[in-house]
Amino acid sequence: MSAPEFAAAQWTRATGAGVDPHEYRRVTGGLPSVADWGPAFLRTGHAYLQRAQEAGSPVSAGTHLLMAARWFHLATLAPYAEADRAAAEADRALSRALTVLEPGARRVTGEGFTGWLRGSSDAPGTVVVVPGLDSAKEEFLGLASALMARGLAVFAMDGPGQGALAAKTALRADYERIVGRVVDALGSARVGLVGLSLGGYFAARAAALEPRVAAVATVSGPFRLDWENLPPPVKDLMSRRTGGFGAAREFARQVDLTALAPRITGPLLVVDGGQDVIPGVTNGEPLSRLAPHGTYVRVPHGDHLLGNARSDWLPLLTDHLTRALVAPRA
Repeated sequence: MSAPEFAAAQWTRATGAGVDPHEYRRVTGGLPSVADWGPAFLRTGHAYLQRAQEAGSPVSAGTHLLMAARWFHLATLAPYAEADRAAAEADRALSRALTVLEPGARRVTGEGFTGWLRGSSDAPGTVVVVPGLDSAKEEFLGLASALMARGLAVFAMDGPGQGALAAKTALRADYERIVGRVVDALGSARVGLVGLSLGGYFAARAAALEPRVAAVATVSGPFRLDWENLPPPVKDLMSRRTGGFGAAREFARQVDLTALAPRITGPLLVVDGGQDVIPGVTNGEPLSRLAPHGTYVRVPHGDHLLGNARSDWLPLLTDHLTRALVAPRA
């Protein structure tokens, strides 16, 4: 794939993550090859660190640091020898930003996870944001803000093989174990999950197997994977994140919610984009149909992660989780 093709494919994902579309075009417009993606995005992140250093107020500095975190994370989307460094830089920039902007935010780390708990300490519920195959907590800052605006607390996390933990851990299918440890560490009486891309599978699986999860939402989450039909780039990425080709094939074999969907007893919202068609991936409609309290939203023009259609699903998702966690069903 050429650099312009790759940039076009990542356009709505990057802008959905919160980077300025005009700056995205400037950064990606002259890239000679996809191999230049990582270095260009890393340089852009460092430029925002410099702006933070020179900022005239803590708010401006924190805002620049949040933007740096986004660019550093996006640097990891293309194959890049220094992707682990970029992920670590994203983690540090986010930590610095929240320390400045939200003194009440708290870093929470345990076996197999790390992240930031944000929002009011007396929030009626906490939403755990679960990333996917190559996403990380820094990608979904807008989602976290939308949930906090509803009065909910948010724990934006990286799990095994994700974000800040990708360098030293591998993806694992039994994500409910990680979610259980997160719930233990957070100590919240009402916990909801929102999973994005492969995180949708992780969140749905956890909702089926972890009884303390009160509600769940998935965005572009797979119901099932067929390893033989997955595109080579997806297989390559999964192999890197799981520890090898054989491990990736076994991981993909486990991604099947057929038996687990009926065990999701809490309210479930499944969001898919009509333009999100990946060979070997069964999207979320069967999940919503098999779950006892599933609701399905298909946005016809939405692509993967629906960065091109946020107004069509983000208010629905925040409403769904707010109803479940603030005013739970009798």
